[in-house]
Amino acid sequence: MPELPEVETTRRGIAPLMTGRALKRLVIHESRLRWPIPPGLDVLLAERTVVACERRGKYLLLRFEHGTQIIHLGMSGSLRRVPPGEFLRKHDHVEWIFEDAAFRLHDPRRFGAVLWHPTDAGPLLEHPLLARLGIEPFDPRFNGEWLHRHFQGRAMAVKQALLAGDAVVGVGNIYASESLFRARIHPATPAGRLSRARCDRLAQAVLQTLGDALTSGGSTLRDYVNSDSEPGAYFDIHAAVYERAGQPCKVCGTPIRRIVQGQRATYYCPRCQRA
Repeated sequence: MPELPEVETTRRGIAPLMTGRALKRLVIHESRLRWPIPPGLDVLLAERTVVACERRGKYLLLRFEHGTQIIHLGMSGSLRRVPPGEFLRKHDHVEWIFEDAAFRLHDPRRFGAVLWHPTDAGPLLEHPLLARLGIEPFDPRFNGEWLHRHFQGRAMAVKQALLAGDAVVGVGNIYASESLFRARIHPATPAGRLSRARCDRLAQAVLQTLGDALTSGGSTLRDYVNSDSEPGAYFDIHAAVYERAGQPCKVCGTPIRRIVQGQRATYYCPRCQRA
């Protein structure tokens, strides 16, 4: 699934090309995504100017004066720029056409979303999909003290606590495994048992891991490509444990192990991350 670094990389790619420009046409080829695309959205947005391209968690936010499009890339989707007149591919479901640029949402599994939040419906961040999201990891308030406070009393495994997204948003499955390895924390450790010192290490590891992923343009897993159709390079450069089961740890040489937590694969080093 595209995670925060992939979505932020996409946002950075489309923002300079969309912001301040009028959307000539929104073309909906398939409205049956995770939630149906609101009918009439193409008429509502025709010739309207994009005020800002933002992100909250894994959601892209295209702001217009009269509302905001909330876009999710689903499990294997991408939003990429295409040359004018490029042949429509299978699973290209939505097109944003500007005077000098066009973008397509490609989503083979149709788990993505293109929704609309009108300005008169209230504050955007109170939308049901956004209201319960945790703090952004690059928010200045995010640190070890923040994690320690939000993990207090939680018996769930720290890996699951990271994925829950209510303490900090955007640390998905891939980067949770990588962050816990950097912090030398076993993924099954109950979140509430982490000391302040270990929370400090984990917060720093989250920032370093996501920062490296952003620098590398995201991951190379599945079909992810950025807005220019280029794959990320995180795993070519940085990956220490994810999808490396049975391979030697890059630090101590112990074979990396794979377990399943909440139906998601977790990778860790049993020596570097002792329970």
